[in-house]
Amino acid sequence: MEIAGLFFFVVGITAVWSIQSRISQADRRAARVERKLDLILDHLGLSAQEPRMDEVVALVRQGKQIPAIKLYREITGAGLKEAKEAVDRLG
Repeated sequence: MEIAGLFFFVVGITAVWSIQSRISQADRRAARVERKLDLILDHLGLSAQEPRMDEVVALVRQGKQIPAIKLYREITGAGLKEAKEAVDRLG
């Protein structure tokens, strides 16, 4: 019975690793596409201002960093670290 349990454990770990690998690949692909779009926008002299970003800036100016970070994450889908760094750059 222990061999069957070990087998299912190994299969489970392999499945989880495979899923994480696919997600990681998709994240990297999306990041490359975003970088390329940013370069195109820069080349054309355009900016891609996220809607409601003025609300984030207003919160930063009011000294409300945590609500600004939360709103930034809501707007952009960024992770906590990325959102904090972006809000810090605004301040």
